[in-house]
Amino acid sequence: MQSKDLSMQVKKAIFKLQKQKKTIREIATILRVLKSTVWYILRKKGSTGELSNAKRPGHPRKTTVVDDRRIISMVKRNPFTTANQVNNTLLGVGVSISKSTIKRRLHESKYRGCTARCKPLINLKNRKARLDFAKEDLKKPAQFWKNILWKDETKINLYQNDGKKKVWRRRGTAHYPKHTTSSVKHSEGSVMAWACMAASGTGTLVFIDDVTQDRSRQINSEVFRDILSAQIQLNAVKLIGWRFMIQMDNDPKHTAQATQEFIKAKKWKILEWPSQSSDLNPIEHAFHLLNTKLRTERPTNKQQLKAAAIKALQSIKKEETQHLVMSMSSRLEAASKGFSTKY
Repeated sequence: MQSKDLSMQVKKAIFKLQKQKKTIREIATILRVLKSTVWYILRKKGSTGELSNAKRPGHPRKTTVVDDRRIISMVKRNPFTTANQVNNTLLGVGVSISKSTIKRRLHESKYRGCTARCKPLINLKNRKARLDFAKEDLKKPAQFWKNILWKDETKINLYQNDGKKKVWRRRGTAHYPKHTTSSVKHSEGSVMAWACMAASGTGTLVFIDDVTQDRSRQINSEVFRDILSAQIQLNAVKLIGWRFMIQMDNDPKHTAQATQEFIKAKKWKILEWPSQSSDLNPIEHAFHLLNTKLRTERPTNKQQLKAAAIKALQSIKKEETQHLVMSMSSRLEAASKGFSTKY
């Protein structure tokens, strides 16, 4: 016998064998249980008519209703509160319980300790612009988004650090602003790259230090224009056709007067974009897929990193890029409610 409590199936088998005129010894041998256990089960059935165990009271509850409310209130006010901090607060009012008890109370109220999603830090002015953009473009048809060439710069790390942070939240609330952390740019041990994509697939990956004269990874308006001149028409015609629009955010090198005049001279149509809203851009998730694939490659130097990054970007399937672009409606719907997106 592997546990103190027999399963209901075994208890029913004991009773069935007794009806077949088997002795206690025979029943114990057949079912491989103790004779005393068989005797106890049969006696209980005879006296109470029940095979299941009576409900046990268990250990008395360590917290009161007030204590439970205090625990929930603390994580509601600050979802990043740790079990240690809750415990210290309770000790201040004379309540001494373990961290396990605190976690159980939170679990009972459907809170789970989860990794906080990292989202761009958005100020109030840009939050309003983002909201207006989402509401205005929410009803755009699917074909509109298929004609967009999505482009951006990204940092690709040689040694990746996820910077994860735990947060208490309920199911379905991962992207509420109070449950996410904020990201900033940039760090060492990495390469900067420019890339583009459309619903039909990914485009070229350009490493900034390969196109700058001093081999630096700094990209200014001049370098940015050189990349646009070499890559936009080439990739747009390949992925979309001659009728395309370019997604352009409010990065200083994008909004520079020289850049604006260059784009105007090219007669390219531009999709205006709210500041600090990279999570609305499908290519950001493509970069996430790229970095996920890189974890299996484990490059040890920058040349290996570049080769692995090109391979990883090319391995992203058309079905994946199409899914990302077609997710614009759900991204905008989340943004129109004041939430971050899940991407």
